[in-house]
Amino acid sequence: MKNISEYSELKLRRPVRFFLTDIDDTLTTDGQLTAQAYSALFQLSQAGISVIPITGRPAGWCEMIARFWPVVGVVGENGGFYFNYVEKKMNRWFSLSEEQQDQAKKKLKIIELDVLKSVAGARVSSDQFCRMTDLAIDFNEDVNKLPDADVQKIIKIFEGHGASAKVSSIHVNGWFGTHTKLSTSLQLLQDVFSITPAEAKEVCVYAGDSPNDEPMFNYFPLSFGVANVNDFKAQMKSLPQFISNFKSGEGFCEIVNCVVNTLRR
Repeated sequence: MKNISEYSELKLRRPVRFFLTDIDDTLTTDGQLTAQAYSALFQLSQAGISVIPITGRPAGWCEMIARFWPVVGVVGENGGFYFNYVEKKMNRWFSLSEEQQDQAKKKLKIIELDVLKSVAGARVSSDQFCRMTDLAIDFNEDVNKLPDADVQKIIKIFEGHGASAKVSSIHVNGWFGTHTKLSTSLQLLQDVFSITPAEAKEVCVYAGDSPNDEPMFNYFPLSFGVANVNDFKAQMKSLPQFISNFKSGEGFCEIVNCVVNTLRR
């Protein structure tokens, strides 16, 4: 990973048009969205850069984010869907059909029972009630942080049932289907903005903090990690190209300032 200062020295082939970002512990700090980080979203929008949150958070949250935040769309539940709100219409795209979602929920319920029986201290996330496509197991949000061995055990339980699983800074998210944060991000860019996957590499930046961001870090040459990505460095194969000096929301603001200032030079 290169220090964020090296980004300003790049000669970009095309101007950045889209800022894709994780939310938890990238945009937020200790579970809170600070005034500075929220203002940074407006800073991007005012600079002509469209913001798209890419998150593991649930459909209920994403409905609000798409409607009220200064964003042009949101990818939720690690790629289970994207929403975008245009001219008083909420457009929704899902990776799974309604029938597939119904089947997945039944299988995820079995996994839920298996995890809670097998891993002491694990809990279903408090936002599970407004999820549509995945199961989130809390290991570090509203519970005392579980040991890494227990987190790995949760992942193995998901995978043992044939589900995909990814670790964020607070949850293990599991789902059925081949979608990822990356696949649905590219789907949104293609459907809504006619940006091809190849073009996306040139006109998008991505900011994240944890292992569930690896597909994005691997794909986008202009990828950033807030400084707390170092907490997961040993667990990750794909790291961001650049790293901020500060953690969480403060690091996010640092990244935004760097991207906007480079755009203006």
